[in-house]
Amino acid sequence: MYLLGLDPGLRFTGWGVVSFDRGRLQHVAHGVIAPKVDLPLCDRLSFLYGSLIEVLTRYTPHEAAVEETFVNKNPGSTLKLGMARGVVLLAPAQMGLRVGEYSANQVKKSLVGAGHASKEQMIAMVGRLLPQAG
Repeated sequence: MYLLGLDPGLRFTGWGVVSFDRGRLQHVAHGVIAPKVDLPLCDRLSFLYGSLIEVLTRYTPHEAAVEETFVNKNPGSTLKLGMARGVVLLAPAQMGLRVGEYSANQVKKSLVGAGHASKEQMIAMVGRLLPQAG
C-alpha cells in the first residue's frame, strides 16, 4: 500500500510517498512543489493542483494524509494558506483517495513520541525510520 503525506503551503507544499507492507515502511519518493511567487494567486493554485495530479498519477497512492492548518496572526496569510490547503485536499479526493487530516502535534507525537518535538527531532526520526529518504 502506498501512502501520500502532504504538508500544504502556497509557497512550498511538501509531499512524500511511503509504502507500507506487512508492517514495513519504505521510502518511495518525496519532493516540494513551489509555484513561482510572482504569479497571480489563481495561477499559483493552478500550478499546485497540476503538480499534485502529476504526483498522484505517477505514484498512485492508496490514501493521503494532509496536515491541518494552524491559524496565523495575519488573516490574509491564513486565508491564502486555506486556499492552498483546499487544493491539497481536493486533488487526492478527486482521484478517489481517502484523505485523512492530522494536526502537526499528532504527526509529531506519532513519529517522535512528543507532540511538541522540534524540527531537528523530526528529521532525525525520519532518517532513522526511512534511511533511504536522505
